[in-house]
Amino acid sequence: MQFGKVANPEHIDFSLPKDHSFTENVFDTSFIGKTQFSIGCAKWNRQDLKDFYPRGTKDELTYYSSQFNSIELNATYYKLYPEEQFQKWYDKTPSDFKFYPKIPQEISHYHQLHHNCYPIVENYLNNVSVLKHKLGSIFLQMNENFAPNEFNYLEDFIQTWPKEIPLSVELRHTDWFNNPIISEKLYKLYVDKNISNIITDTAGRRDLLHMSLTSSKVFIRFVGANHPSDFQRLDDWIDRIESWANKGIESIAFFVHQNIEIESVLLSAHFIKKLNQRLGLNLKVPKTLDNINGIQTRLF
Repeated sequence: MQFGKVANPEHIDFSLPKDHSFTENVFDTSFIGKTQFSIGCAKWNRQDLKDFYPRGTKDELTYYSSQFNSIELNATYYKLYPEEQFQKWYDKTPSDFKFYPKIPQEISHYHQLHHNCYPIVENYLNNVSVLKHKLGSIFLQMNENFAPNEFNYLEDFIQTWPKEIPLSVELRHTDWFNNPIISEKLYKLYVDKNISNIITDTAGRRDLLHMSLTSSKVFIRFVGANHPSDFQRLDDWIDRIESWANKGIESIAFFVHQNIEIESVLLSAHFIKKLNQRLGLNLKVPKTLDNINGIQTRLF
């Protein structure tokens, strides 16, 4: 992912801000000790993760899902896949695997949530619903030009969204976050409709670290900077996640991106191992082959 990439990450203050006041509203002590974790990468194709797959691997998704329990499914952003394709993905993965598919750009970027996109939304939902219990949350990402003056389109879209299908939203125009009146109106809408407010941690857009949880289902997108600080940043996230889990949170989805994609496996393995140690979990740590381990030295 190139979004938020900077030339000199060593100059960035990567510390996590304090929680927004809205965050306190989502904690529920009944979830203490029961938080579910979905951790993975954004894609599984061999071209980007070629050193992740053992020689002779016949199907990448089958192998990927043996190492990770979830995927941020960015492939669905680029085309409207038919029902049959979602069924194939469903059939290839374990019963506890979760997909977090992105809403197609035809809806989010070309039509920008205007009402004429609704038939496309209905078609998309009919197809993606084939994932059944393996559907973690659908992921809406708007472009940087989608500003607060178009709030009514976002509100209408959310008002018509089926309550039984989880929805997470990432907004990128900075005015959603730097104006307290606008952000509080937005967060109230999310809370009222149980929408997850995606937190994106990327070097060049620290304003997207709004730290406002609006649902008991948390969605975090971590974008590494191909810099040694990536590992400390992940450790800082473990501190924050431990704090949230101890207060009671239903689920946390955490997806790792990298400009050099293969390193996302290394970062994910580091994150899962540390999270297991800290919270006493037993999440599978993905295998990192010898040729992957050597990449860390070359990158840094």
